[in-house]
Amino acid sequence: MSARQVVIGSDHAAVALKAEIVSDLKAAGHSVEDVGTFTPDSVDYPDIAGQVAAAVTSGAGKVGILLCGTGIGVAIAANKFPGIRAATCHDTTTARLSRQHNDANVLCLGGRILGSAVALDIVKCWLATPFEGGRHERRLLKMAAIEKKEPR
Repeated sequence: MSARQVVIGSDHAAVALKAEIVSDLKAAGHSVEDVGTFTPDSVDYPDIAGQVAAAVTSGAGKVGILLCGTGIGVAIAANKFPGIRAATCHDTTTARLSRQHNDANVLCLGGRILGSAVALDIVKCWLATPFEGGRHERRLLKMAAIEKKEPR
């Protein structure tokens, strides 16, 4: 797996798991930009999701990882941003397929759902899996058209 530029953020519910993931990513040679939060004090996950989504859409080659209690809230928030394809994954199969079929550029994880060993495996799998293209490409184009509210 080649080194990636990763932007990561979490709300208070997943700050400990995020710290483990950041450490693992850096040990694997990835460039990591951590946008917070850094304490268990309550924060609003849409704010963190917005920071990660904005960083991913503005920088070539960047991917994002978002964490909240379930991974669902950050995925919903991030998917409001044009060009973001955020996928909540709970195992390596969904992580692999989110990349192969959907070219997901933001991985969402649940800090209250996943243990650290499973989460770290998901991250490794997600970063290592390429987009297959082919028949999946036309579906991404359709999603982009919906995003722009263009007729299909």
